[in-house]
Amino acid sequence: MAEELVATNREARHNYHILESVEAGIELKGAEVKSLREHRANLKDSFARVEENELYLYNMHISPYPQAGKFNPDPKRRRKLLLHKSEIKRLLGQLTQKGLTLIPLKLYFKRGIAKVELALAKGKKLYDKREAIRRREAERELRRALWKKE
Repeated sequence: MAEELVATNREARHNYHILESVEAGIELKGAEVKSLREHRANLKDSFARVEENELYLYNMHISPYPQAGKFNPDPKRRRKLLLHKSEIKRLLGQLTQKGLTLIPLKLYFKRGIAKVELALAKGKKLYDKREAIRRREAERELRRALWKKE
């Protein structure tokens, strides 16, 4: 069964070098699931952190579901991520290295269950970002030149 994409973090690949990614379940409340089914989520500026041997996602915004009324949870509350303990320990070991962080790349439904793709990432320096933009523009110019010849 195909994945139903809810939200992506488009800035992530621009601001970070992605070293590896892992899929995690996410603990949600009822109204949040309905909002996600309507694609009303934002991953911008969100990150994950290990606390007390559990993984939590911070700053992910899920818009309140209008029909839920007073039963809507806080849109930016921290949400528990569901991973095996061995995976959490492995990630914790890698996070102790200088400059590494966990950021969500995308949020989606897989067989009806909400999942988040987390990436172990290292922040890019300004000159890395400029180099990536230069490379992308050069490729675009090359494609244009080849297209015009045809």
